[in-house]
Amino acid sequence: MTTVRRIKTASACVPTIEGAGVHLNRAFGHNQVPQYDPFLMLDDFHTSNPEDYLAGFPWHPHRGIETITYILEGLVEHSDSMGNKGAIGAGDVQWMTAGSGIIHQEMPQVSPTGTMWGFQFWANLPATHKMMPPRYRDIKAASIPEVAMGNGVTAKVISGEIDGVKGPVREIVTDPILLDINVPANTSFTFPVKEGYTLLTYILSGSALFDDQQQDLIASGQVVLYGRDGNQVNVTTGDQQVRFLLLSGMPLNEPVAWRGPIVMNSQDELRTAFDEYQRGTFVK
Repeated sequence: MTTVRRIKTASACVPTIEGAGVHLNRAFGHNQVPQYDPFLMLDDFHTSNPEDYLAGFPWHPHRGIETITYILEGLVEHSDSMGNKGAIGAGDVQWMTAGSGIIHQEMPQVSPTGTMWGFQFWANLPATHKMMPPRYRDIKAASIPEVAMGNGVTAKVISGEIDGVKGPVREIVTDPILLDINVPANTSFTFPVKEGYTLLTYILSGSALFDDQQQDLIASGQVVLYGRDGNQVNVTTGDQQVRFLLLSGMPLNEPVAWRGPIVMNSQDELRTAFDEYQRGTFVK
């Protein structure tokens, strides 16, 4: 039986500064744990002022999480303690599983278009996988399929599956779905989702109704968190189209001990991680 997901909350981003001085908008983060479980954080960095982003995110550690970076405009160079180096540009994704520990840096460059626009998600790892070997994936825009879903609706499939089309990011513990969806004006769109999974949408541009009982349009820069009951999401546009990210994943329902770039299950595990970082034994 089809049942529609209902909105639990809709909220605007909060401006913040991270790294060495990067200005960004935080959709959710530390203060919202565990509402978005297994997701920990979503940051939107969107600016045409290079002074807002060029300081970047110099060398820093991660353990116990995955970091997912999706670039719409601009260029970000990166390197890490595993010897990986590269750059991601418009439409590219970096999916990094920190696992037992990795040290990396992410340094935005002057954008070729004049605008830097990208997102970073943090996804938690379960206790059984906190100390898994780190792994790293650069996904180029050309390898991300775009699926036509009828009525002019299109979706880029980064992870998950639509109509038999799978995204390039697979075999992730929390079974995430990450889609970049465009819905034309005056259009209704439905999408099946897994019952009990956390589900959220982040609006990139335009506005829409995000469940069929909603009265007020939700516009760009807001994050919509749904309840966990229901197996379908409904989106209806008015006089303008809407573009949004849809993110879903399996909740872990585990304790979260979080300090800075490291997320574990207990304060003892956090102390161990930071002690190892100070002693130079962090990377396994």
